[in-house]
Amino acid sequence: MYATNPYNTYKQNSVQMASKEQLLLMLVDGAVKYTKVARLAIIQKDIPRAHKELIRVQDIFTELMITMDKSVGSYMQDIYDVYDFIKKELSRANIKKDVEIIDNVLPVIEEIRDMWHEVAKKAKQTR
Repeated sequence: MYATNPYNTYKQNSVQMASKEQLLLMLVDGAVKYTKVARLAIIQKDIPRAHKELIRVQDIFTELMITMDKSVGSYMQDIYDVYDFIKKELSRANIKKDVEIIDNVLPVIEEIRDMWHEVAKKAKQTR
């Protein structure tokens, strides 16, 4: 059934055909999007949806942490620590269903997204 929907087929193909850099950008874009969805779900008292979206964003950061090459430099450990902080804050927000926690961590997630988009842009310029 998943493959019968043209949009889902397109999404699945775009992920399968994406480079590592494109996948990273998709993940960080998704982290921002789903954090905002979770925030709205809490406001609307849609607790199951808020839980689902916060877990989704935590999973994104888990994936980013697992695939990180920390041998590149010490700054990667710093990024890893930021990802870990985000995961812990999202977990706290999920337990408490607290929009304020999300409001405090969302700018950090947006900065991470913006940083990776800037890195990708600079990488394209040097190729």
